[in-house]
Amino acid sequence: MLGLKRVFRGIGARIALACAAVGVGLLAVAASQAATTGAGLLKVRMGGDAVQTRIVIDLDRATTGKLVSDGAADGRVVLLLGGVSADGGQQGVGQGLVKRWVVDQSGDAARLQMDLAPAAKVKRRFLLPPADGVDHYRYVVDVAAADPGEVRLTKPARVAPPALRTAFLPARSPASPPALSLKKTIVIDPGHGGHDPGAHGARACEKDLNLAAALALKARLERTGRYKVVLTRDADVYVPLADRVRIAQHAGADLFISLHSDSGPSPDVHGASVYTLSDKASLRATQFVSHEDWFMKASLTGDRGVRDILFDLTQRATKNRSAAFAERVVSHIDGRAPLLRRSHRDAGFEVLLAPEVPAVLLEMGFVTNAQDEAMLADPAQRLQLMNAVGDSIDDYFAEATRIATR
Repeated sequence: MLGLKRVFRGIGARIALACAAVGVGLLAVAASQAATTGAGLLKVRMGGDAVQTRIVIDLDRATTGKLVSDGAADGRVVLLLGGVSADGGQQGVGQGLVKRWVVDQSGDAARLQMDLAPAAKVKRRFLLPPADGVDHYRYVVDVAAADPGEVRLTKPARVAPPALRTAFLPARSPASPPALSLKKTIVIDPGHGGHDPGAHGARACEKDLNLAAALALKARLERTGRYKVVLTRDADVYVPLADRVRIAQHAGADLFISLHSDSGPSPDVHGASVYTLSDKASLRATQFVSHEDWFMKASLTGDRGVRDILFDLTQRATKNRSAAFAERVVSHIDGRAPLLRRSHRDAGFEVLLAPEVPAVLLEMGFVTNAQDEAMLADPAQRLQLMNAVGDSIDDYFAEATRIATR
């Protein structure tokens, strides 16, 4: 019996080892599969002029492209990148021969759609592997204007009698597709989170109030169908401040709103306030400049003076847009929630440092004040405040559209 027990124990040990090996193998397979199902699409860059425009699609893997339409017929380019996930999609206004572009998901492929200028079409496209200090793949699409020789010159036809005109009408050219709809991208940043609770009130914690308000604002904006909304966090997690700025830049944000709940030394202090970037903090924004991205063309010149001038102009324009939006936020909140006496302030908060993204930090109220804390903790009153912020966003972009169409 003792010998049999030893045999069974040996068999059991071998079975356990085999099961462990299978488990490790399954984990390895799962890890391998997880490694091949990443985002795929990193970002889209663009450069060039009205003669030739280059689109560079940064990818974390190799892909093959299928050109569904080159734009020659109706000005709409459609390109499928097989096995690539668009990860929520990207979009933007164009440059040179490209009027606008959108990347979304189509089955298991990322679909790039572009509206081209008249008489422009895709000239060439190719994939570049990682090389020369670049650690990722790049799918390149070159769009070029039609050569003069491609346009046929024909003699004017003689005018036919009315009866013949209707019989021999030329076939209509295909109608141009409706312009690609570009939604404004709004990045909402619920302050604090995770191990960083923020300010404490008598009953509530700032990080929780910020997230609840962010979710309410996201729902308000998405109901209109006019916005693509990105949250820097959608759960109780900690996100470093610099990463929040990078999220806005990667998303191509048209507007960045950081939501916070204030605290003060006196429980009598209450009211909302809006911050924009101060002049003293402006130089710190250079840490978020990517020469390969929106400064691509300036960096090619190798002239630091040119880069500095462009940076200063870009940042000034961004600060002006941030200030314009901050004033709208204050005006829409006024009457719906209490405001501090000096409701528009400036500061050097790191989340405001992206030089190309208009940004504000909204202190929604003081959790150290019983009235403000009760308002922020109440879903109905919190929604009323976020509706006011949503109205200010609508107003801001409506005004920008009015100025653009004058």
